[in-house]
Amino acid sequence: MLAERVNHIEYAIRELVGPAKKMEESGKKVIYMNIGDPVKAGFKTSEKSISALFNAAKDGFNYYGDSEGELILRKAIVEREKNKNKVELKKEDVIITAGISEGIIFLSGALIDGKSEALLPGPCYPPYSQYTNFFGGKPVFYKCDEENNWEPDLTDLRKKISKKTKYMLIINPNNPTGAVYSAKTVKKMIDIAAEHKLIVVSDEIYDSLVYDGEFKSTASLTNYPVLGLNGFSKSYLVPGWRVGCLYFANADERMNILKEAILKQARIRLCPNTVAQHAIASVIDSGEDKKLRKELKKRRDYFCNEINNVNGLECVVPKGAFYVFPKIISKKWKDDKLFVIDFLKKEGVLFVNGRGFDKYGEMHFRSTFLPPIETLEKVIKKLKRFMK
Repeated sequence: MLAERVNHIEYAIRELVGPAKKMEESGKKVIYMNIGDPVKAGFKTSEKSISALFNAAKDGFNYYGDSEGELILRKAIVEREKNKNKVELKKEDVIITAGISEGIIFLSGALIDGKSEALLPGPCYPPYSQYTNFFGGKPVFYKCDEENNWEPDLTDLRKKISKKTKYMLIINPNNPTGAVYSAKTVKKMIDIAAEHKLIVVSDEIYDSLVYDGEFKSTASLTNYPVLGLNGFSKSYLVPGWRVGCLYFANADERMNILKEAILKQARIRLCPNTVAQHAIASVIDSGEDKKLRKELKKRRDYFCNEINNVNGLECVVPKGAFYVFPKIISKKWKDDKLFVIDFLKKEGVLFVNGRGFDKYGEMHFRSTFLPPIETLEKVIKKLKRFMK
């Protein structure tokens, strides 16, 4: 009855939420460390943002908007990218999406079919591989090296390119590892892509959440065409508003053809949330991300230091985003999913198993460090007891 493609959809980040909810129904308390939602972790959306949303609805922005997104927000994004990331865009280069998730669907729908491959970082945020599978293509993962702060292994990346490769994905800052790539590495990746005439896609949703080192936007480092993805869910504490964007930097003829293919998909879904777009346009330079970054750095420092003091675990300290990706060095568990399930059952804490981000995540798990220090202390106490 069902199309075959839906039988292969997997999303490890939410896969074990069902069992966790059943535990709660039976009276057990569960600490959710699996989903990167700062609001559910206790951070408050600013009064300025809430007022902007209220005022946008009150001012009548409740209609179907433009399929490519409201002009006021596209102009605001052009200014933001110029001022923050040194990326030069025009308003025509920007398409607003329902979060980055819809941008990934549009990208995959435009480029991927049964004859194509997507070159993705391993480990990788799952929607990229899942939508590649969904549209009949094959996800191919290049290794990111844990021994080198999870930077891409460029030798491995080269080996993974084939005649079927449609695009090369850079996620920087990275999900799930929290790596922030050096400008030198990103430039070399662009050179490899240019050599093979690959489309470069750069996911930069965590660009405001960098704690160490310096983030350089991919498009700011080159004249080569770059398709960028960004959004407001994380840094602006509005994940439920579902507003993100695609942009086409240094666009050439091929990129313009891709943009039109994506616009066709945008038209048939009508438009993103019009009220939220107007609200975000009015708070885009509010500086909320600075307060968030300062607090998250404290939580990261505490959590990573403590994890590295737990017997049987070790982790690279993430330079950006709000995830930690520890390695399970204990030999007690055969695989990382069993570890995560076992920890959930015995200690009531939900992580995401590393294999859910591809084979390069094997024997790891992903956790956020979003909750307050008191909650992180509880998690560490449970981990120490569990590992002992």
